[in-house]
Amino acid sequence: MKNIYSSILFDLDGTLTDSAEGVTKSVQYALKKYNIEATLEELKAFIGPPLQRSFKEVYGFNAGAIDEVIKHYREYYSETGIYQNRVYPNIPELLAELDSRGKNLYVATSKPTVFAEKILHYFKLDHHFKAITGSNLDGTRVEKKDVIAHVLKMMEGKGEKEKTVMVGDRKHDILGAKACGLDSIAVAYGYGSAAELEAAGPLHIVQSVEGLGEKLLSG
Repeated sequence: MKNIYSSILFDLDGTLTDSAEGVTKSVQYALKKYNIEATLEELKAFIGPPLQRSFKEVYGFNAGAIDEVIKHYREYYSETGIYQNRVYPNIPELLAELDSRGKNLYVATSKPTVFAEKILHYFKLDHHFKAITGSNLDGTRVEKKDVIAHVLKMMEGKGEKEKTVMVGDRKHDILGAKACGLDSIAVAYGYGSAAELEAAGPLHIVQSVEGLGEKLLSG
């Protein structure tokens, strides 16, 4: 690794927490409103990318219908799905260690900021982060490169770009980091396949939280 990173941006779903149950059940709930049946396994593709894109690409919802289907998604997610979630083992310890060493930690997720903040507060992890940044409920700032760019703007004067890294589990995290001129580390324990991550071209791919810690703490 060419740098010891001083600032670290983390994706949320598939990187800090295993949110598969809550996300897929929320999508399943929304699709049933349109008489579309799908298994939870089939809906794992929805974890990570912006919902707008997934509903369009996977089920062909047009621009006029996407706001409505996302509204149905949030009916379930905001009350139930948000808590059908768990923190990956050893993530709390890793965040505490990074924090204790003076690393600047941020969350950069395509999930709406309000939900990301609620999740991290629920799991008592929010205090580790300088900022928790996601998309807006009105459907803006949903692309990962836009979320990362927003975090970098907040960081101006507080950290060096070349000492900042993005950590995520899907190609969107890696490509978003590249678009913003950042290094990236992909975690293989999340929802992205090995082929997807390799094709995206991160600086490193790690297989576990322990492996991630080695990269972030040892430089």
